[in-house]
Parts: sequence; structure tokens; C-alpha cells
Amino acid sequence: MFSSTDGWTSCALGHKHWGRAGAAGLFLHRDGAAGPEVLLQHRALWSHHGGTWGTPGGALHAGEPAHVGALREVQEELGLTPDDVVLGARSVDDHGGWAYTTVLARPARPIDPRELRLDGESDGVAWWPVAELSAVDLHPGLAASLDRLRPLLVAAVPHPGGTRRTEE
Repeated sequence: MFSSTDGWTSCALGHKHWGRAGAAGLFLHRDGAAGPEVLLQHRALWSHHGGTWGTPGGALHAGEPAHVGALREVQEELGLTPDDVVLGARSVDDHGGWAYTTVLARPARPIDPRELRLDGESDGVAWWPVAELSAVDLHPGLAASLDRLRPLLVAAVPHPGGTRRTEE
């Protein structure tokens, strides 16, 4: 069992972060009518950067692998289980002494936001077209990571014939 590392810490860049051993979140994406869509949660006002939209995620436990922490957090916050998603690429935002790992995933089954069980850390959850994210008040960490995440989304999208597009 992993020990909790809930609490604030500072990174080498001088930022304040939640999670003394780093943090991780799940960037759940699917094919939408107008391109890729991502499942985001509207953070509760009492939380750090409350009122913004971001990935379900949070503090890693000591020694916990990022993908395990991301799965644990999405289960706590939305009620999704590891069987509900298929994990993909990971992206690490390293701040020096603290890092946030975004774990991409695709739904293993249709996921309707109205059926998710919210734990109070968010006020809502919705699928958002990636092309419209500039119109959403995003969590600053997610907003800063989008340029790094978009190519991973493109590479993860299945294409006709069962092949995946790869970067060249």
C-alpha cells in the first residue's frame, strides 16, 4: 500500500503545487463529430484553481506510478474504474522537484457524464471538443500543457483500416 503525500509543496520554478510526490491526471479522449473530445471536470470552487475545467487527477502517493495514481483519482472523483478506460501515452510536465503526469486514455465503453458519480471535488463533468477548449476557463496547468498534448491526441486517434496516425 502506498502512503499518502497529500499536502502542498514548491517546485524549483517557485510554484505551489498539491502533492508532495507529484500528481497525475487522466486525459480521457474520444472521437467526436467535429474531432477529438476530452472529458473534463469543472473543479469545485473550494479547490485549488476552483471554477476551472481540468482533468480528474490529484496527488500521487509515495512510490505510486503515475498511471496507477491517475486511475485511482478518476475512480475517486468520477467513479470510473480501470476497466472503463484503455490507457495510452503519457506526458510529464516537470517543474524540477515536482511533476504532473497526464495519462491519455480512451473509453473502453460509452461514458455518459450524467451517469458519473462526482465526489465533491468537482461541480460537473462534460465532454468538450478539443477545438473549443480555447473558449473554456481551463485549469492553468492543463492550458499550459495543451500544445504538448494535442500531438499525442492526434497520434492516438484510430483511422480507417485500423491503423493509427503517427508523427513523421
